[in-house]
This record gives sequence, structure tokens and C-alpha cells, in this order.
Amino acid sequence: MGERVDDGELERLADEAVDVLVWGLGSPSWTDWVAVRAEFVVWFARRGLDAYGQDLATFNGGRGTSPSMAQMALWRRQLLEGIRRSSNPMATDELRALIERFGPNALLAPKDGALLDTGRATSLPPLPEPTGGDHLDFRSGTFNGQFVGVQHVSNTYAAPLPGDAEPGPLDWPLAKDIEPRTHGVRPTRRVKGLPALPPHVRRDQDGTVNSALEQASSEGGLVVVLGPAYAGKSRTALAAMAQALPDHRVFAPAQHEDLRRLPALLRGRTERCVVWLDDLDDHLGPGGLEPRLLAQLTGLEAVVLATMREEAYEKYVGTSAKGRLLSLAQLVELPRVWGRAERRRAEETDDPRLTEAARESGPEGVATYLAIGPRLWTDWQLAPNRQRHPRAYALVRAAIDLARCGLKGPLPQDLLVKVHEGYGIVGLERESLEDAWEWAGRKRYGVLRTLRCDGGENGPFADVLPYFVHTAEQDETFPPVAEWVWGHALEVARAHPAAYDVENVAAGARASYLREAEAGNASAMHALGLLEESLGEREKAEFCFRQAAEAGQPGSAGRLGRLLVERGESREAEPFLELAAEAGDGDAATLLAKLLLERAEGWLRTGAEVGNPEAAHRLGDVLLGKGDVDEADEYYDYAASVGYTEVALSTGMWHLLHNRRERAEVWLERAAKDGSEQAGYLQRQSRRRPEPLANTVKYFSFTDGYPLDIAHHGVVLEKQGHLDEAREQYEKAHESGDSYGAYRLATLLEKQDKPDEATTWYRKAADMGHPAALKALAERAPTPDTVKE
Repeated sequence: MGERVDDGELERLADEAVDVLVWGLGSPSWTDWVAVRAEFVVWFARRGLDAYGQDLATFNGGRGTSPSMAQMALWRRQLLEGIRRSSNPMATDELRALIERFGPNALLAPKDGALLDTGRATSLPPLPEPTGGDHLDFRSGTFNGQFVGVQHVSNTYAAPLPGDAEPGPLDWPLAKDIEPRTHGVRPTRRVKGLPALPPHVRRDQDGTVNSALEQASSEGGLVVVLGPAYAGKSRTALAAMAQALPDHRVFAPAQHEDLRRLPALLRGRTERCVVWLDDLDDHLGPGGLEPRLLAQLTGLEAVVLATMREEAYEKYVGTSAKGRLLSLAQLVELPRVWGRAERRRAEETDDPRLTEAARESGPEGVATYLAIGPRLWTDWQLAPNRQRHPRAYALVRAAIDLARCGLKGPLPQDLLVKVHEGYGIVGLERESLEDAWEWAGRKRYGVLRTLRCDGGENGPFADVLPYFVHTAEQDETFPPVAEWVWGHALEVARAHPAAYDVENVAAGARASYLREAEAGNASAMHALGLLEESLGEREKAEFCFRQAAEAGQPGSAGRLGRLLVERGESREAEPFLELAAEAGDGDAATLLAKLLLERAEGWLRTGAEVGNPEAAHRLGDVLLGKGDVDEADEYYDYAASVGYTEVALSTGMWHLLHNRRERAEVWLERAAKDGSEQAGYLQRQSRRRPEPLANTVKYFSFTDGYPLDIAHHGVVLEKQGHLDEAREQYEKAHESGDSYGAYRLATLLEKQDKPDEATTWYRKAADMGHPAALKALAERAPTPDTVKE
């Protein structure tokens, strides 16, 4: 008791328990659904999971009740948590007991949670009251119309039943009418307008299964389709049964149902029958299939068709009665991996789920992709609930959205980290990145991962399961890709054009932005403008920016202003730039200031030309700031000539620039006495002795936070004659991105008579756009005459 089992078995056990909950809580019998709910609430309480039990206790069952897929997935997660707790080793045994006690006939417990009608009932003879209190007898009643019920075969009723009607083969469905989902085939993604399940795709082993069934039809016997989990065993076996034995009646007992009464039911009947035992190992216990019972069924020419997982076969083969039974079976092995011909047949169907699975599924196979994809999707959608794995949820969401943007294939993990924080998922801080990657990248159900994480030369990558991308694309309720995610996608695609289709990503972004913009989203219109501008569509970009700016987007106002300035329409640009500047756009504010300064210079010239001394003074300041020193002097001189005393400070500064200290002192003295604090400060500074070169070296040696001073430090070292140290600083400056460092090193090498090495460094500086380096290379370019020489 309490034996440890692997994760695959635990997940399977949880699936069976959920099936029991779905059947029990939807039972037409009030007694049944109350009992099922109460027992599972107690089971949770024994695990210390009272909150889960309370949640279940609030679910009201009864006739017609169908839990949602999300509710079923939540129950499954809670059940798994309960049976995985190391402090409760008896949990699995107790859960199996509940399954055996309440388990419905598989025919009435479809995996998508919907109870199915079995047909029209006839008047059945009364049976002795069952000894247990778990079930209610419905056989004594007459039911009109369709009904839902569970038929159990038990050796309790070994004697012939009284009455004129006895349940048996006539009540069982025909093989050609079997509904696969109610007989072990797992549901896949529902697609509007398509059947619940894709059509069966012929496997390479189908012919072998058909032949085995045809032989068993004439002789009786056991046929077992053997393979790993999620290989498509049930679908293959049922399809073969429908084709080879279409008019056989099918008996599908519940797990652990007592089968010993079957021979009595079949004896004397003319109907040919098939006993369907999905997961054969669940039917090998007491009262289950064993060699003597198989011999009886074979004598009655009944066919027993079963599926079995490889691990179960390996466990039982060669051991006791169970092993002897397997030695009597015709085994057909069905691999999980689909061959090339099988994939081609899937691609040739009209069902998009099959074509997608054939294209996207790897070695796990098409059937696995179709069966496990929906489970992983539900598990992922429930990940943020109760603050479980919110960060993992967001990482997967980022991978899905980026793939929807056109970034197919592996994505850099740092990109997913950057994007996932933008969704605003509550509780990210409660889960570490390490835990989130582990959960998202964990192999689930023993076969598939939501994210496949791997390392790489440029850093770790992650690839989302394609099923998630296709499901998100086809789910009308799934949120569209946000514009900021498209921005990240475009940035990455442009940075890695060899890895991603930039044109495809841009086309998708344009369509998304346009759709949102037409719905009145000004932010999307701004994003569309940025995209059009990046693609060189300036007129379209200007239109988008204007629309967004008029809708109140300051960022668009700034972009529109810049485009207008570049087109020569500065006056029209100014109000848009001002709007953006007032919203904190530094680039727009700077551009607006430059425009206004140019206009100011023009008006100051007008004022100076008509003899206004203040205009002449201010114009001189503008020109001095631009470096037009001589022209500035002309306007300062005019202002002084007409007695405009406010020009004294500017004139004194002009003389200081020309190292005319005595003249500067005279003008600065006047300005200081007129109350100019700046003039007094400049007087004091001009009277100081020249700073020693050593102090200058010390000043430039502290370069932290001042990248330009790295090259400046090299300059003063070079002046001191420390050429090797100067070279180190120039190289360091170049490495930090300062082209001046490369240029200074080139001039140093030229002074050291190293022309080839100097040329190399001139070229490095020129490649970084340094004007003096470009000029030096042009002067060094060989002329036709020097080439001839």
C-alpha cells in the first residue's frame, strides 16, 4: 500500500479521478452526485487541502450539469497536488478506491466532460437490490425517451434473470457507430465548423490491425494494440474495428468491471460481439480478463480488442496469469513517431488541425501533439490562478505573441524577459525567473514542453510549442498582440535579418496598427507612423503623425514637427514641436529652440540694421556663441560706439578670448562697477596664474562618467612626453566609442614615422565619422601621378 508511482501514472490517475467527478457531479441521481462530492471533499481534507475541498463543495451538480474545461483542469491540478505530497503516501490508494467505487462505464464518461445518451431504454426486469449504498437501482423502472445510465456487469447476477427482457448484446452499440471520444480517444482543439475530432489518418500499422481483427472474427481471440502513451492506440484500434467488424456489437466495461458474467450473456446469441478494453491493464484484476475467461470468449467467437501501454506490457509480460494472457494475444505495435508517408496523409486531409500537427509535431508524433496540446494549453491558462506561476505564464504569453508577430523559431530568452514584464500580470515578484523557466520548460505528461529552452552561442533561447501559437491565432477571444509587442518584434527582426523575415513582421505590424487606428486608437496610429517612417514612406508617416497629433498624441506632434522641418516648413512645425516640448520631449524642445534661435538671429539683424544698439549687442552674443567671432566684434563695436553701456561684459569676454587681458580688464571693470557679478568673477579668473600642466593631467585622469576625457587625458600625457601612456588612453577612448581617440593615435603614430599604422588608425576614426580623419585619408589617397611613379 502507498507504493510510489511515476509522474505519468500520477497524471493518468488524476485524469481518471476527474472523469469520475465529471460523471458523478452530473449524475441524474441526487444521491450519487452528493456522495461523489462528499467523498472527494473528505479526500482533500485528509491531504490538508481544505481550501480545495471547500471549492469543490460549492459546485452544485445534478442532471445536466457539465463542468467547464477550466474547472476540470483545476480539479486535475488540485488532485495532482494532493497525491504528490510526500507526507501522504496513502493518497494514491485512497484515490484509486474512490475511482473504483464511483467510476462510471467508460461509454458514459467522455473525456470532454459531456455525458452522452446511450439510446432508448426498454422495460427491464427487476434485479436484487445492490448491497452497497453507492448506487441506485434503475432497472425496475420504465423510461420514456433518452436516458443516461451506467451498466455494470457483476457476478452477483450470475443466475438467469427473470422477466422477458435481459440486458445484453442487443443493447450494445454497433462498432461502426462507436463515438471515439467516449471510448478512450482524447479530445483535441475544437475548430468552429469542424467535427469534434479530426478524421482518422491511416497509420502504417492499420492493415496489420485489420488483418488481426478479421482473423479474430472467425476464430475469436485477443488483439492488443501496443505502444507508448499518446501514440494514438485507441483511435487506431477503434478505426480498425469500425472497418473490419462494422456490424459487431461492442461491450465497453468500466475500469475494473467484473467480466465473468460475459460468457453467460453471449451464450446462445447470434449477434457477433467485440469486447473493448481500453488500457488492458485496468481490466486484469479480480474479475477481469484472464486466460480461462478469454478461452470462454474465444469459444463463443467473441473478439477482445484492447490497447496497452508499453510500460504496462513490460511489467506484466512473462509473469503469472497476466503474462500468460498477454502471450495469447496478437500484438500490433504502434510507434509514437509518425513516418513520412503518415505525415503526408495527414497533410492531405482538409482538417487544419491535422495539417498543422503533421507540419509542427516533432518526434513526439501527430497523435501526441493533438492530444496533449489542449491539456498544456489549459494548464498554462490556469497558471496565474492563486498566484501559481504568474511569471511563467507571462513568459509563455510573450513567446506566443512574438511568434504571432512573425518571429518564428527560437527566441532569445532575454527578449522574452523584457517583453513579459509589460503585460501587467499580478504577482510576478512572487515567482523567480529560475522557477518560471523551470515550470515553462518542464516536460509534461512525459512527452511535451510548453517552452523548449536551450543554450546558444549568443545566449539562451526558448521556443514555444507551435500548438499554442495556432490556438491563439484561431481563438477569437484571445487578446490581439499589443502594439508595444509589435515594436519589440520589429526591433529584433531588423537587428537579425538573417534569422527573421523583416518584411513579414512589418506587414503584420502594419495590419495590426491600421486595424487599431481605424478603431480610434491614437497610440496605434502613432506606431503606424513610426513604422511607415522606418520604411521610408514619409508621406504616409506624416499623415499618421498628423492624425495622432490632432488626437492628442504629443509624441506624434514631435515626429510631425521634425518631418516638417526637414521638408523646409519650419513655421508650420513650430506649434507641433511646442506641444511635444511641453509634454517633456527633449528632442522636440531642442529642435524648437534652434528654430527660434534662427528666427531670433534674423530679427536681431533687422533691428541692428536700423541702428538699435540692444539688437546689435544681442546679435553679437548669438554670433559669438556660434563661433562667428569677427562678426560678433562688429556688432559689439557698433553698440559701444553709440554709448550702449550694457555691451561692456560681452566686449570684455571677447577680448579675453583673444588673450588681450589689459583691454578685457578695462571693459570688465566697467561692467563690474555697473553691477555685473559675472564681470567680477571673470576679472578674478583672468588675474590667476596659468595652471601647471601637472594639474591638467590630474584633472583629466578622473574619467569615470566622462568618456570624452579619456582622449583628453591622452592629449596632456602626450604633451608631457609620456607617449606609451598616451597611446593606451587613445586606444581606450576608441574602444569606448570616441572617434577622437582613434584620430589622436593616428596623428601620434604619424609623428613617430609609422605611416602604415597611422593610416590604419585614420581609417578607424574615419569609419566612425571623424571629419579630420576623413580629410587626412583624402589627402593620403594616391593620385594618378603617384600611382604611375
